[in-house]
Amino acid sequence: MFWWLYYADSSSFKDLPLVMWLQGGPGGSSCGFGNFEEIGPLDTDLEPRKTSWVSSASVLFVDNPVGTGYSYTDSEEALTKDVAMVAADMMVLLREFFNKQTEFQSIPFYIFSESYGGKMAAAISLALTKAVQKGSIKCNFAGVALGDSWISPLGLLSQMCSHWGGVCVCVCVLQSLLDDYGLMEVTRAAKAVQEAVEQGQYEKATEQWSITENVVEQNTNGVNFYNILTQQDDELMKSSLNDNGYLCKTEQRTLYRSLSQLMNGPIRKKLGVIPKNVTWGGQAEEVFESMSGDFMKPVVDIIDELLAAGVNVTVYNGQLDLIVDTIGQELWVKKLNWDGLKKFSQMKWTALEDPESAGQTGAFYKTYKNFAFYWILKAGHMIPSDQGQMALRMLKMVTLQE
Repeated sequence: MFWWLYYADSSSFKDLPLVMWLQGGPGGSSCGFGNFEEIGPLDTDLEPRKTSWVSSASVLFVDNPVGTGYSYTDSEEALTKDVAMVAADMMVLLREFFNKQTEFQSIPFYIFSESYGGKMAAAISLALTKAVQKGSIKCNFAGVALGDSWISPLGLLSQMCSHWGGVCVCVCVLQSLLDDYGLMEVTRAAKAVQEAVEQGQYEKATEQWSITENVVEQNTNGVNFYNILTQQDDELMKSSLNDNGYLCKTEQRTLYRSLSQLMNGPIRKKLGVIPKNVTWGGQAEEVFESMSGDFMKPVVDIIDELLAAGVNVTVYNGQLDLIVDTIGQELWVKKLNWDGLKKFSQMKWTALEDPESAGQTGAFYKTYKNFAFYWILKAGHMIPSDQGQMALRMLKMVTLQE
């Protein structure tokens, strides 16, 4: 498993937290996408990023699970099948990391994630909590943040396709793009997903999910699931790495060709440690296929366990994200068994000023005890790419720097 560490840009990195970033997919590379397209110190043109998270934290990128990005395996049996295997592999890496980088053992350690990375982050956080309690991993685990996360797939699907009377912009825009016939087709496809999940046929449910998204695309002239105010790039779609899993292939088709050239060219040469037989992103399709039986399974119960254990849990979501819409996130939150849910639900949103537009609202949030929810405006699935300054402010708030 390949990891990449940046020490915080500070006179003393020990005064700032350590953040691990996990990409989605499964099969999306943190060391590629998260690093060069979202929060790392350089962009894909190798120019400095003004909103890099390295300004406020040391950042650890991990290509996870094995087979993703620069992480590789020579055995198909080593590819993970579910989030339990993902978490077990990550415990090996984190144990070795903190044993080697002893300077980080006492520094507050947070896990931030995106998309399916949030589902993996939940399982990893629970395993890490237990490992810290047992003393097998020495670290100061301070919390997990789940960004546009794949926590309750069926709930997200039902909100994406339903007639919703609320104010979720992404759902309203989607339905404004669908006529009655289109909505009927999408609803029919979504019901097939639901039936497969109810029957416990999770691989079939994953296949039906991909079909549903194709139906949506066909009836909306290619609405962008990651940001509803933009359309998919047909050429980038044709060059996508993975033809099976939508989350994986969409994340990898965003500037995929230039990023692939960057990672398999100058970055690979600069690192000097990547085996000759390993291609960046070369096993991503196998990763998704191996995890297909886990893809549509919810992990809401894991969130309950984390909250009950006193772990700080943050949920953050982009307003313009369709594939993981905010109302769908709120839906599974309302189903938590957490003892603080009633009071949390009664709280009103608190507005946050947009750091780039004085006097304008950039986000809403509310927090109670060890749970927080951020709704980032004018952002899609990849919040740091769409609203870099707001994402950076959220990072500081979650890590208690603001």
